[in-house]
Amino acid sequence: METGSPQDVGQGAAARGTAGEPDWTGLPPGLLRMRRMLLLVWLGLLALAAGLLPGLLIGPAWAAFALLPLAAAAWGWVLLGRNWRSWRYAERADDLLISRGVLWREETVVPYGRMQLVEVTSGPVERHFGLASVQLHTAAAATDATIPGLDPAEAERLRDRLTELGEARSAGL
Repeated sequence: METGSPQDVGQGAAARGTAGEPDWTGLPPGLLRMRRMLLLVWLGLLALAAGLLPGLLIGPAWAAFALLPLAAAAWGWVLLGRNWRSWRYAERADDLLISRGVLWREETVVPYGRMQLVEVTSGPVERHFGLASVQLHTAAAATDATIPGLDPAEAERLRDRLTELGEARSAGL
């Protein structure tokens, strides 16, 4: 399967669409940047505490404990990149596909007619990085889904399109 590139973000599926295989859209790089920054901040503080406290209280050799959070930060840096690349979504004629996961792939299919609520959320950290998330709520809680880290304009476009398609599909019931 071909993964949509971050350059595809902001273009509607109808503009890119082809018959057969869904046209996947990846998440923008701002989400990866935000998650990596949070990783460095929290594990940097932990490394400082793990090195400074034992180094001052027990002895300088114990300051080597700071290497554990730094190693975790390096490993987390790589894992966050893999996770970010695994997220993608595709707008089809009757439903929205959301795919994610590295070891355990999870693909959620949300039929437009089953959507009850589509909302755009953005917490303080997301707003600082210029990001927003789209949350989809359906009648069955198992098919609720979220698309994190979108550009706010793309999140609003997607919300409006999904709401419009959901209203059109549910009107026919």
